[in-house]
Amino acid sequence: MNSPLDNSKITTAISEQGLSQQPWWVEQWMELINSYRFKKRLERAWAYAREGNVTSIRFEGRRVHARVQGTGEEPYKVKLWLDILDDEDWQYVLEALTQKARWSAQLLAGIMPADIERAFAASGRRLFPFKLQEVRSECNCPDKANPCKHISAIYYLMGDRFSEDPFVLFQLRGRTRFQLLEDLAKERRKILADLSKETMNNKKKNQENIASKHPAILDPSLWWKYDGNLNSDLVVIAPAIEGDTGLDLVGELPLAEEPLFPQARNNFLKHLHTQGQHFAQQAMIKAMNTGS
Repeated sequence: MNSPLDNSKITTAISEQGLSQQPWWVEQWMELINSYRFKKRLERAWAYAREGNVTSIRFEGRRVHARVQGTGEEPYKVKLWLDILDDEDWQYVLEALTQKARWSAQLLAGIMPADIERAFAASGRRLFPFKLQEVRSECNCPDKANPCKHISAIYYLMGDRFSEDPFVLFQLRGRTRFQLLEDLAKERRKILADLSKETMNNKKKNQENIASKHPAILDPSLWWKYDGNLNSDLVVIAPAIEGDTGLDLVGELPLAEEPLFPQARNNFLKHLHTQGQHFAQQAMIKAMNTGS
């Protein structure tokens, strides 16, 4: 994946903003080069980046290719790259990113989550280099020091690129923006499929448990149905003892009190009791007539 960078735009951004008011992930990247002990070389590198000596810079896969005009006639060739994460490491990262929706949402918005390293900690790796020596670089200039001022100039411009697109950091670790988002989508679908499967299994188990019980659980109409023949000599129909009704057997009903109508509760229960007695009498009469 080629990602060319417009040198004029970068130079303008650097000259106007310097290193202030940059996103935290850009500042963390800049801390690497600013920790370099050869400060004079950094001053020259900063001037190269600010004054347009970087004639080209391209992000191709995990490598950065650039040309920097120095004191020679031809620009020097610079390469810079990071160690990539293998597929197993990335799988740990993807699982961690998927489990925390906030990380995915922030990345989609072009924001680097402040605690993103927690996702990489699961693999024992890091997104950001911990020290300058972890950044691999080459330059064909005669300076034996590494990083030289030409490489250091690229550090500054890379910081600006990271500010525009934090996914470049992931690209340098082995996953392009497209690959990362596609892999995150696959992991998300996998989790949803697993949840759906678990839900279906639980539903099936519940249905099996219900089916193993009395058929009336599945068919409420069986609660009040009896198809067997009754021996009339064994059936005794008698009125309730002392006029009790089903309401009396149920016991106290937890009905709410109505402050504006304090007698409403008692009247309602009294009406239910009267109705119960009435229906019990009607049932008794019908049963006796049927028996005759």
